[in-house]
Amino acid sequence: MSKTKTQGKTSQHKNRPGKRLGVKKYGGENIKTGQIILTQKGTKVHAGKNVGRGRDHSLYALKNGTVAFITKLGKKLATVN
Repeated sequence: MSKTKTQGKTSQHKNRPGKRLGVKKYGGENIKTGQIILTQKGTKVHAGKNVGRGRDHSLYALKNGTVAFITKLGKKLATVN
Protein backbone atom coordinates (compact mmCIF):
# COMPACT_ATOMS: atom_id res chain seq x y z
CA MET A 1 0.00 0.00 0.00
CA SER A 2 1.04 3.52 -0.68
CA LYS A 3 1.89 5.76 2.27
CA THR A 4 1.02 9.02 0.44
CA LYS A 5 -2.09 10.01 -1.50
CA THR A 6 -1.96 10.50 -5.23
CA GLN A 7 -1.30 14.09 -6.27
CA GLY A 8 -3.82 14.34 -9.09
CA LYS A 9 -6.95 15.63 -7.42
CA THR A 10 -5.48 18.36 -5.23
CA SER A 11 -2.92 19.67 -7.71
CA GLN A 12 -5.46 20.06 -10.53
CA HIS A 13 -7.74 22.49 -8.70
CA LYS A 14 -5.82 25.74 -8.31
CA ASN A 15 -7.35 28.90 -6.92
CA ARG A 16 -7.78 31.44 -9.69
CA PRO A 17 -7.97 35.21 -9.28
CA GLY A 18 -11.37 36.95 -9.38
CA LYS A 19 -12.54 38.66 -12.56
CA ARG A 20 -13.09 42.12 -11.00
CA LEU A 21 -16.68 42.35 -12.20
CA GLY A 22 -19.05 45.13 -11.15
CA VAL A 23 -19.75 48.83 -11.47
CA LYS A 24 -16.73 51.02 -12.22
CA LYS A 25 -18.56 54.36 -12.54
CA TYR A 26 -21.67 54.97 -10.44
CA GLY A 27 -24.73 57.07 -11.27
CA GLY A 28 -24.04 60.82 -11.22
CA GLU A 29 -20.30 60.46 -11.93
CA ASN A 30 -18.70 62.20 -14.89
CA ILE A 31 -17.25 59.95 -17.58
CA LYS A 32 -15.10 60.36 -20.68
CA THR A 33 -15.48 58.63 -24.04
CA GLY A 34 -14.28 55.02 -23.96
CA GLN A 35 -14.23 54.62 -20.19
CA ILE A 36 -15.84 51.45 -18.81
CA ILE A 37 -19.06 51.91 -16.85
CA LEU A 38 -19.41 48.30 -15.64
CA THR A 39 -18.18 44.78 -16.32
CA GLN A 40 -20.63 41.88 -16.09
CA LYS A 41 -21.37 38.31 -17.05
CA GLY A 42 -24.37 38.35 -19.38
CA THR A 43 -26.55 41.43 -19.77
CA LYS A 44 -27.85 42.19 -16.29
CA VAL A 45 -27.70 45.87 -17.30
CA HIS A 46 -28.37 46.82 -20.91
CA ALA A 47 -26.77 49.58 -22.97
CA GLY A 48 -28.86 52.75 -23.23
CA LYS A 49 -28.29 56.13 -24.84
CA ASN A 50 -24.61 56.88 -25.66
CA VAL A 51 -23.44 53.54 -24.21
CA GLY A 52 -21.78 50.68 -26.12
CA ARG A 53 -21.56 46.98 -25.27
CA GLY A 54 -18.33 45.01 -25.66
CA ARG A 55 -17.85 41.35 -26.62
CA ASP A 56 -17.71 40.36 -22.96
CA HIS A 57 -20.92 42.37 -22.22
CA SER A 58 -19.02 45.21 -20.54
CA LEU A 59 -20.61 48.65 -20.97
CA TYR A 60 -18.59 51.71 -21.98
CA ALA A 61 -19.27 55.35 -22.79
CA LEU A 62 -19.57 56.52 -26.40
CA LYS A 63 -19.66 60.19 -25.39
CA ASN A 64 -18.50 62.47 -22.55
CA GLY A 65 -21.17 63.08 -19.93
CA THR A 66 -22.75 61.87 -16.71
CA VAL A 67 -23.65 58.25 -15.97
CA ALA A 68 -27.26 57.40 -15.11
CA PHE A 69 -28.92 54.06 -14.38
CA ILE A 70 -32.64 53.87 -15.25
CA THR A 71 -35.32 51.18 -15.43
CA LYS A 72 -37.42 51.07 -18.58
CA LEU A 73 -39.97 48.33 -19.38
CA GLY A 74 -38.54 46.15 -16.61
CA LYS A 75 -34.94 46.36 -17.89
CA LYS A 76 -32.06 48.17 -16.24
CA LEU A 77 -30.30 50.57 -18.62
CA ALA A 78 -27.05 52.50 -18.31
CA THR A 79 -27.10 55.86 -20.10
CA VAL A 80 -24.73 58.79 -20.55
CA ASN A 81 -26.30 62.26 -20.67
